[in-house]
Amino acid sequence: MLERLNQAMEHIECHLDQRIEVADLARIAVTSEYHFRRLFSALAGIPLSEYVRRRRLTVAGAEVLGGERTLLEVAVRYGYTSGEAFARAFRVMHGVGPGEARRTGARLQSQPRMSFRLVVEGSSSMQYKIVEKDEFRVVGRKARVPLVHEGANPAIAAFIRGIGQETLQRIGSLSDQEPEGIISVSDDLDESRAEGTELDYYHGVVTRAAVPEDMDALTVPAGTWAVFESSGPFPRTLQYLWRDVFTQWFPSNPYRSRPGPEILRTRLSQDGTQADAELWIPVERTAA
Repeated sequence: MLERLNQAMEHIECHLDQRIEVADLARIAVTSEYHFRRLFSALAGIPLSEYVRRRRLTVAGAEVLGGERTLLEVAVRYGYTSGEAFARAFRVMHGVGPGEARRTGARLQSQPRMSFRLVVEGSSSMQYKIVEKDEFRVVGRKARVPLVHEGANPAIAAFIRGIGQETLQRIGSLSDQEPEGIISVSDDLDESRAEGTELDYYHGVVTRAAVPEDMDALTVPAGTWAVFESSGPFPRTLQYLWRDVFTQWFPSNPYRSRPGPEILRTRLSQDGTQADAELWIPVERTAA
């Protein structure tokens, strides 16, 4: 899998001055576009689109300083429809406009070319199970919140506080199937998964019960799920669990992620510093 990913990275490098289609990258990596985007962002720490943008501006910066092409020619070569659009993007990355950079020979920023390699640590094992689940419904309260990669998510914390204990108890009483109890559900995420992009967050339960009038519901189609368990400091354990699933488990197992909500069941210690987590990821088996 990593060899195929590196072949896709080589394709990016060879086509920085052309249109890069995610479908082509996914085909090279022998996976789906959906899974390729998610795997890349987990491994690289930035969205695929941001990496390509920064690589283009890195190479464009060298051409700006080289002086062999006009600034407009450089802009067009790397996909910008006008000199103004190129100048804005150039300044965001490099902190200086292309004209000034050429005149003064300014120091520019650089996005290094990425490649992936497998580091085998062997210090811990990942507990998981594969579950086939019929169509089910998540019932609870819903909010649109920003994505936060590390640390607590203030918007989610404020949303949960605003639900109220009486309503939380009513929601909890509706739980009648796995994963049991109150769960956190993330759905309709931006495909880039960039920090600050928004998602639908449900604080609810999985249930067959009727939906109360004051609650929201999400119907989830039947499918296969990979279920992972982890314990440790809160909230770091939860965020590292998601990262480890994509950087360690997927490259080593014959599955890929598929579109659908992610479900997290968390049980906190009394002081709120430790958590037992169960993460449900929708998956599909890859071709042999």
